[in-house]
Amino acid sequence: MSTDTDTTDTTTSAPVVGGGAASTVPTALAGRPGVPFGRTLQAELRKMVDTRAGLWMIIVMTGLAAIILAAFVIWGSAEDATFNGLLEVATLPLAMVLPILGIMAATAEWSQRTGLVTFTLEPRRGRIVVAKALASMLFALVVLVAAVAASALVNVVAGTGTWDLSAAAAGGIVLALMLYVLQGVAFGLLFLNTPIAIVAVLVLPSVWGIATQLVGSLEEIGQWLNLDRVTVPLFAGEMAGKDWAQLATGVAAWVLLPLAIGTYRVLNREVK
Repeated sequence: MSTDTDTTDTTTSAPVVGGGAASTVPTALAGRPGVPFGRTLQAELRKMVDTRAGLWMIIVMTGLAAIILAAFVIWGSAEDATFNGLLEVATLPLAMVLPILGIMAATAEWSQRTGLVTFTLEPRRGRIVVAKALASMLFALVVLVAAVAASALVNVVAGTGTWDLSAAAAGGIVLALMLYVLQGVAFGLLFLNTPIAIVAVLVLPSVWGIATQLVGSLEEIGQWLNLDRVTVPLFAGEMAGKDWAQLATGVAAWVLLPLAIGTYRVLNREVK
């Protein structure tokens, strides 16, 4: 006598023959794509503000922009206190601090030892890398909007009231800051260690920039492979044909190359 039970099979399997015995290997379930990317992105955004380090990063960026704007209004030239000038001053510290934000996002699983949980919930590591990069850029956009609002307020209250920001300069500032954030993400993925990545992203480009200025044989190379140098016309909104080519080579060397190597490391590194 046998009894039939109504069960729903939640896994599919494929037979594998080995050692004289047949076994089954679980395969992906049809109609169940896994964790939605929007949820992964939301989780990465939340990670950036849930920790004390992320909160202090927000405080530091806000404080630096406020202090520099106040100092510029008090001691700076009145002729330069236009909206464009104030925005350039406010975004100057962001170009230095935002890469650290990207580094912290990229190294969170490795510095806080949460990688096993993260990669178990979402085994597709490439999606996590993309979510970290997008979350960093979205957060940077929020910070940039705050800097624009602060610059506009100072321009109305204590500046000249001149609204001289061109569309090219505005777009250039946004693009340049996004590139710096991606550079931080790239270095974080490359080293998978927060202190080392921060030191590297702050020191290596500076040392290379000084070397290209002091060594005559590196002067021409520096025009193409110095990220700080190739973004100067981008911030000013004065990009020409050659400037775009130099920006492409600088970004390839300091953003895309470490990003590719770092992504490969994350996709293949064993999590313990």
